Amino acid sequence: MSHRLCMMAATLSLLSLLATLHTSAGPAKLAKLNINGAAAIDQMFQAAVDKKEIAGVVAAISNKNEILYLRAFGSQDVAKSIPMSKDTVFRIASMTKPVTSVAVMMLCEQGKLRLDDAAGDYLPTLKGREVIATFNEQNAAYTTRAAKQQITIRHLLTHTSGFSYSFTSPTIRDIQQKTGKAERDMPLLFDPGSRWRYSHSTAALGDIVEKITGQTLEDFFQANLFRPLQMIDTSFLLPHEKATRLVTIHRREETSLVETPNPPTYAPSVRGDGGLVSTASDYTAFLQMMLNEGRGRDSRVLKPETVRLMTSNQIGSLIVEEMPAALPKLAYPFLFGGGKDKFGLGFQIAVRDGKSAHERSTGSYAWAGLFNTHFWVDPQNGIGVVFLTQELPFNNPANRDILKRFETLIYEHLE
Repeated sequence: MSHRLCMMAATLSLLSLLATLHTSAGPAKLAKLNINGAAAIDQMFQAAVDKKEIAGVVAAISNKNEILYLRAFGSQDVAKSIPMSKDTVFRIASMTKPVTSVAVMMLCEQGKLRLDDAAGDYLPTLKGREVIATFNEQNAAYTTRAAKQQITIRHLLTHTSGFSYSFTSPTIRDIQQKTGKAERDMPLLFDPGSRWRYSHSTAALGDIVEKITGQTLEDFFQANLFRPLQMIDTSFLLPHEKATRLVTIHRREETSLVETPNPPTYAPSVRGDGGLVSTASDYTAFLQMMLNEGRGRDSRVLKPETVRLMTSNQIGSLIVEEMPAALPKLAYPFLFGGGKDKFGLGFQIAVRDGKSAHERSTGSYAWAGLFNTHFWVDPQNGIGVVFLTQELPFNNPANRDILKRFETLIYEHLE
């Protein structure tokens, strides 16, 4: 299919969704925090640090054109008495996924792939993947059957491929522990397109980007996203001169936080589904590009119709499911909006009941990272929000409560 036909398909898909989730027009004026907003948020975060609910946090709020709030609280490294700073570098883990998804859509705009292409046409290892037919919980024995259809690029972007992480599926966890196979070599949990399941699908998309472009993800991201958006501290790599800005990881155990020192040398992990390091201001630039429907500070990254497609419901009647805690040391059950939210091409799309005025609007889109890094974009109110901490397990109650308090305060003081 040509580039023109790819975009025609995108437009038709959009037309069928205009009455659902996404509000593209946005606010008539640029959003602002009122005079008391920053002080209220400051007080909340500082109290959370003082009570040792979190070791530290960097948070940012922006509208399309400017950063409204960017503050740091607590410690970047407790043992070394290094305070958190606005330019502290965080492991953003799965917040890498939206970046990879944007890269895929750039290639779609260029006519180098199509959303409904079989992913196995680009990665032969994805061809003929079978689905688990039976599974014995007692001994992890299983059988498989042929899938009803092949995995497509769209399935990978929407997490409807049938893949799953082991930490979100007891079945995959048990099979992996028994067989020793890598997650990416596991059979599918369900037929592609039949359910939603958070997975390593975006890792395959990263491999596809590298195969099509002949570049590493690092090189492609730098040339086409990070340099154009002036995201100077975002990379899979961490140069020696920036290592002193890397935050340590804490683990919540019972009622305390236990710090893990940073290793002497940072070991990069280059994957489409994780591995980037970034800062609050850098990731804000990425969100502002999305708020401006693909327009960066100095150049256009995506077409407006592509951004609208990515941030509209692309899973039809399917829903985002809450993920179980298959590996509790890594994550509590998650997602916010599980059981009702939708998913676009790389982003979770909020569905709200309208009962609370102090939360993100319906049509807001978001994602998060394993170390409790979060973002959302609210087109209706014209804001992007970044919340960066660095602790495990993901979605633990203390961290989840602070994030919710932050969200409530934003909308209480938004003008």
